Amino acid sequence: MGGADARIVRNTALMIIALVVLRLVAAALTPITFDEAYYWMWSNSLAGGYYDHPPMVAYVIRAGTMIAGDTELGVRLVSVLLALPMSYAVYRAAAILFGGARVAATSAILLNVTMMASIGTLIVTPDAPLLVASSFVLFFLAKVLETGRGAWWLAVGAAVGAALLSKYTAMFFGAAILIWLAAVPKLRRWFLSPWPYLGGLVALALFSPVILWNADHHWVSFAKQLGRARIEDFRPVFIAELIPTQIAFATPLVFILGAMGLHALTWRRAGALASRVLIEAMFWTIVAYFVWHSLHARVEANWFAPVYPAFAVAAAVAAHIARWKPRQQDLVAFCLKWAAPAGIAMFAALIVQANTGWLSGYRRDATVRSVGVGWRALASEIEAVRAKTDATCILAPDYGTTAWLAFYLPPGTCVVQRDQRIRWVNMGEPDPKLLAGKLLYVDELRAGGHPFFNEIFAQVTRVAELQRKRGPFVVETYGIDLLEGARGDVLDRSPPPEAR
Repeated sequence: MGGADARIVRNTALMIIALVVLRLVAAALTPITFDEAYYWMWSNSLAGGYYDHPPMVAYVIRAGTMIAGDTELGVRLVSVLLALPMSYAVYRAAAILFGGARVAATSAILLNVTMMASIGTLIVTPDAPLLVASSFVLFFLAKVLETGRGAWWLAVGAAVGAALLSKYTAMFFGAAILIWLAAVPKLRRWFLSPWPYLGGLVALALFSPVILWNADHHWVSFAKQLGRARIEDFRPVFIAELIPTQIAFATPLVFILGAMGLHALTWRRAGALASRVLIEAMFWTIVAYFVWHSLHARVEANWFAPVYPAFAVAAAVAAHIARWKPRQQDLVAFCLKWAAPAGIAMFAALIVQANTGWLSGYRRDATVRSVGVGWRALASEIEAVRAKTDATCILAPDYGTTAWLAFYLPPGTCVVQRDQRIRWVNMGEPDPKLLAGKLLYVDELRAGGHPFFNEIFAQVTRVAELQRKRGPFVVETYGIDLLEGARGDVLDRSPPPEAR
């Protein structure tokens, strides 16, 4: 490695480490989202699968809380740190596929400054480990191409298996790999080799706990996720959301570079055939499915996480390899110069807004419902009401409220979601003695209240109305009802729709 390349590697590493440190600070200061609290509850009862997703997110959170405790930082610690191996994998993949430290460094940096990576590793969801595993799928496939050694297919299988343990979307990697092998003449020999199939067996072995868990639970997780978009639900309005949300998640300047890079790979033949097709297959196979999905149901912006490593490499190709006309080259130079500062500024603005509401003048915005600002103070008030009324357990109407209460109330407090019991099947049933005493029901104020409780309990009394606030802004007002004299089972044990 020459002096210039060594300097690029050093500067890239320092920048990525600085970005990771910034995320760690934000992780410690920002209240957790309701999804993170929910996955934290999973991490306290590790299993081979869960109703919503495979188990990797629970393993990631458990590893972090073992180090930093049941805190916001503990929940997010390992997820944030996984950006380091993710960056290494993308760097090495780009270096192998398109050569040179500049392309590799740009790929790693541009991936890290996207909101998909910066917020996506800070806020711990199944997309965080999926993003990391996807980077290693790309890296190991690049090693297959570089070395021609079959043993690298075992590493590919391990990476795909880790991706499948993160989210079911990873199943599309199989189709992408097949397209890559079929489209590149010199790679078709692998169809006659045992190595790719052995790699597939490795992936299947790693994924087998999820299969076994589903087999023991009426296949509910598979049915829930694989049945999201049905052909009869034709509603193409959702497709209009795809590009705007991805511009935001990629950040506008990285999005422009990535789009130009994909164009250059397809129409300008930037790079070798096998490298071009690998990036295109890893990107377009998953994108094609989500375009189809959006014709029938909403596609959340974070679902595109597995295409981002390939997209970042395409952006670096646009910056350093493709040849452009002068005006286009000026656009590329502008985007390359300002992509990182713009991405960092967007990240900082989002963290400030989520924690304070300053940027919207303390008005409601997209973050206020999902980020648990105000929950620590609210939980203290709820605990005071619980102690005053001698309630033995707290009931909640949904998994988000249940999870926030469990995280922010004193450890060991009985908190139970009244329905959707399949979500908590790995945690076991709550102690019947706790459910037999006085109960508190915590829910947002609703017109008409909760008349169905009058059939279940002898006495229902509103004992408090408490507010969750972000600064001076009231996010929600919660009604706290004391429930006494249960007339039977207080939990709704109806099976989920997928199991009926």
